[in-house]
Amino acid sequence: MQTKAVRLRRIQHLAHEIMDEMNLTRELKQLDTLRLVIDNLSRAIGDLSDPLGDYSLNYIEEKVETAHYLIFESKKKRQFQS
Repeated sequence: MQTKAVRLRRIQHLAHEIMDEMNLTRELKQLDTLRLVIDNLSRAIGDLSDPLGDYSLNYIEEKVETAHYLIFESKKKRQFQS
């Protein structure tokens, strides 16, 4: 089982990849995909920012991984359509 620090570092890496992709891509993306990405990331942040520090690392991983998948799967689909 991975340590908490390793899991948090992986989550951070995925979030940075999402941010980089969003900032590098100049073309408009599907609005539905962006809504889902924002929803997943905001839920992860909401859980992580619990003032009592009571958050689920599994939940945060799931939401960030889902957002990452949505961004990069959407990118793959656009590349195949071109």
